[in-house]
Amino acid sequence: MNVIAMSVRSAFALPLLLLACCAASAAPPDVTAIKAAHMLDVRSGALVDNAVVLVSGERITAAGSQLAIPAGAQVIDLGNKTLLPGLIDMHTHLTGDPQDAGYSIIAKSVPRATLTGAKNARVTLQAGFTTVRDVGADAYTDIGLRDAINDGDVPGPRMAASGPPLSITGGHCDDTMHAPEYKITSLGVADGVDEALKVTRRNIKYGADVIKICATGGVLSFGDDPRTSQYTLEELKAIVGDAHRLGRKAAAHAHGGDGIKLAVLAGIDSIEHGSYIDDEGIKLMKEHKTWLVPTLYLGDWLIENAEAIKLPKPLLEKAKVVLPLARQNVARAIKAGVPIAFGTDAAVYPHGLNAREFGVLVKLGMTPIQAIRTATVNASELLGWTDRVGTIEAGKFADLIAVDGEPLKDVKTLENVQWVMKGGAVVK
Repeated sequence: MNVIAMSVRSAFALPLLLLACCAASAAPPDVTAIKAAHMLDVRSGALVDNAVVLVSGERITAAGSQLAIPAGAQVIDLGNKTLLPGLIDMHTHLTGDPQDAGYSIIAKSVPRATLTGAKNARVTLQAGFTTVRDVGADAYTDIGLRDAINDGDVPGPRMAASGPPLSITGGHCDDTMHAPEYKITSLGVADGVDEALKVTRRNIKYGADVIKICATGGVLSFGDDPRTSQYTLEELKAIVGDAHRLGRKAAAHAHGGDGIKLAVLAGIDSIEHGSYIDDEGIKLMKEHKTWLVPTLYLGDWLIENAEAIKLPKPLLEKAKVVLPLARQNVARAIKAGVPIAFGTDAAVYPHGLNAREFGVLVKLGMTPIQAIRTATVNASELLGWTDRVGTIEAGKFADLIAVDGEPLKDVKTLENVQWVMKGGAVVK
């Protein structure tokens, strides 16, 4: 090639190279900037003014006041709203609805329950709950729902799912609606140590993230007493020990005092409900740093709507006794400093109303920021997901909500979430 030809080629190549470099530098980065008048730092309880959160892909890359926004970033300006981390509900049953507390559940098929779950997952996400723990569903419907959400097939929150809860024969989580001649037993029934270990391992085999145990009688079940324990200490130790050995946490439905104490002594990670918790139970839970997940707002809704959902009379009579007492006893546990994580038992009342639990916690003595922490940092700690959710910090999933008003003054503003982002995608 002669010198003239090389010069001509260089003359064309240099401008093309410069054009390519300029185009590369001008290309907008994969960044979204969310602006809002305020952002709640749930750890300190402080409001950050002129907030900016930078998101790349599914994760937060930076958050603070008046952060510089990269050129070319997509900007979402939420105006005068307040940003919070996506909320976490540690006690849901997404595949159920309130009317399932009565005999109508008998006619509900597994496919129908699964599709009910898809509906309730969307409603829950729209209400600002970007993460839930689902603690008890027949036939692994909750695990199927979790997988569908993770695969992007249906919208919904991040889920930790338990599958069928463990129960003694005739216990709270066993089927007590059918006549004896039908010989129907719930899938999670396990009596004795050997059976309990087998069912625990089977649930894990089929995808359980957490093991749910019915340690006492319940309200929405026939023939049992919420005050009485159901599993023995030996059985509970076997279940919890195996769950922990296999990398899962364990949660115990426990209303009664003895069942609470036995579950705590067995090493349970959380007590669900805690309706009859007494001074000894409070002391044990504090010593063992066991989380309490009270579910209190349901007491208002269930009793008011019992007739509409055709709640059987024996179950309503139990509810009228247990649920008011639960508030008194949980208030004492809160005052004493038992660690609290947010839970609702949604399905006993309609999904999407989860945030009404905050107002009850404040009535029982919490400040608004303490109540909000139960559904953010506390819940993420109980889940073991502190590296993923619970705060607005770099490295966490971009799970964010926005509300009007000031949640630190009126926690009920969380009942009307205006904007939701999950994993960097706006879903409301």
